[in-house]
Amino acid sequence: MDQETQSIERVIGFDCHPDSFTAAIVRGPTPAAALVEKIYNKVPLAQLPRWAQKHTTSQDLFVLEASGNSFDVVRSLEAIQRRARVVESCQMGKLKEAHANNDKLSAVRIGKAYLAGTTKQVWVPDAKTQGWRDWLHAYRKATKHSTQARNSLLSYLSDNGVRLQSGTDLTGGPKAEETLRAARAWTPRQWQVIEVLRLQLRHAEEQRDSWHRLIAQEVLTEPELVSIVRLCGVREITAFALGAFIGDIKRFANPKKLVKYVGLNPAFDDSGEEEWHGGIGGHGNKYLRCLLIEGAQAILRCSKTPLARWGRKLLARKGQINLVVAAIARKLVVAVWHLMMGRWTPVVEIEAPLEIKINKIIGQVGAEHLAQSGKTRKQWRQEIYQRLKTGKVYHLDPNRKWPPPAAPQPDGCAVAATV
Repeated sequence: MDQETQSIERVIGFDCHPDSFTAAIVRGPTPAAALVEKIYNKVPLAQLPRWAQKHTTSQDLFVLEASGNSFDVVRSLEAIQRRARVVESCQMGKLKEAHANNDKLSAVRIGKAYLAGTTKQVWVPDAKTQGWRDWLHAYRKATKHSTQARNSLLSYLSDNGVRLQSGTDLTGGPKAEETLRAARAWTPRQWQVIEVLRLQLRHAEEQRDSWHRLIAQEVLTEPELVSIVRLCGVREITAFALGAFIGDIKRFANPKKLVKYVGLNPAFDDSGEEEWHGGIGGHGNKYLRCLLIEGAQAILRCSKTPLARWGRKLLARKGQINLVVAAIARKLVVAVWHLMMGRWTPVVEIEAPLEIKINKIIGQVGAEHLAQSGKTRKQWRQEIYQRLKTGKVYHLDPNRKWPPPAAPQPDGCAVAATV
């Protein structure tokens, strides 16, 4: 039993829904010895602060499984000096009885599972990180809707024997409409279908571009995010996603833990006389992993940096492109850990690749939003260059037994640390 569990007077298994909650007050050191003092069933969620102050103390610990409003519940409890932990819902689901289940049983099961010490805790993001995650989820949804709308339009055109070249503008002005009208002789009803599909696509793309502009502007104004852009193969979306999902980098004690969180460490099974080693993809944060894999592919394909040369040598030796791309992505994750920990050298000179990247991100913000900010492109560039050149200073903890690896170079690719 850990020190935190020893300091807990009671564990409160908390089964929460959007409108109500069920709480089981459990007292005891282990699941076998635990006694269920009382169960409060289907209490309106609006009464949570008042109920918690009346029936619990600051020595109690609320435990709830991850769900849509679990983070908001934790923040509400912390506001009244009540401790709370969120545990993985996937693991709790495996403990569910196949023949009988209700809110009371779930609340007791959550409390006893925590006492068993087998639950995996979920980090509750702070308000700023939660806001970034909300933006990122909205951007991902808008991107998905945009892709779906484009595919719907292309599918309708294909059903009518029209196959356009890749990259053909479908939502532009008169030129795009002229291209579609000239593709074949449309009936009035067919053209009405096309117009509605184009309207849906235009609306989805506008939403996606609006979120993209906000994300680009946030990356440029946040020193921590703009420092990640130094890495080759990383642009504004990847940098923003890293900041949103990682949050407090100090919760990852070393780069290996961050690599595992992203899911870029190989799977293995060493049981009995059998030993199996597999690839990546079965665990970790899928979205972050996909973004970093795309960045690694770009590095290997067209970059002339030291990391790209290392990757090509590895490819010549191994002969497996997927293995090499995953290895490059792991090195990017290690570099991200050092950058977010502050272990990086300030930029002395803005090299051409980084300058081009910064200019593209500023362009993504758009002229209208640049005008609203009251700054010119030149002023934006100068401020960003100054952030990159100053950076933050990391003071090494003297109690650490291992020396820090070499900091990433300005292009972010010559990373000495390996996973």
